[in-house]
Amino acid sequence: MSEKHEEDRRNWSVQQWIDYAIAGNKDLRCANFEGADLRYANLEGANLSLASLKGATLGGANLKGAYLWGAILEGANLKWTNCKGANLSMTDLNGAILEDANLREAWFFKANLEGASLRGADLRYANLEGHNLDDLHKRVAGL
Repeated sequence: MSEKHEEDRRNWSVQQWIDYAIAGNKDLRCANFEGADLRYANLEGANLSLASLKGATLGGANLKGAYLWGAILEGANLKWTNCKGANLSMTDLNGAILEDANLREAWFFKANLEGASLRGADLRYANLEGHNLDDLHKRVAGL
């Protein structure tokens, strides 16, 4: 990818990023999806590293195997989202809604899960190293 293309993408609007993603593009590094409606979007295997999805709606989206290292998902709605095998390391999920999400085999290394709603989420085989597992189990159970 050319340096000019990289520079142009840094200035894209949220709608330009949405159109680019919907067209099937998987290189979404540093994308701005703040407040975007991405319900049921197919982002399987997408590279969303360092992307901003703050307050975005991703309910029912397919993020299977996506790479979200360092992404900002603060306050995002990921209810019913398929994140199986996704890398969510170093992400900010503060206040995010992950209810009933498929988080099997996902990586959460140094992810901020403070205030995230995990009721009904499937965390089987997820890498939760460094997290308080008792607290997470209670939150998955809705306690």
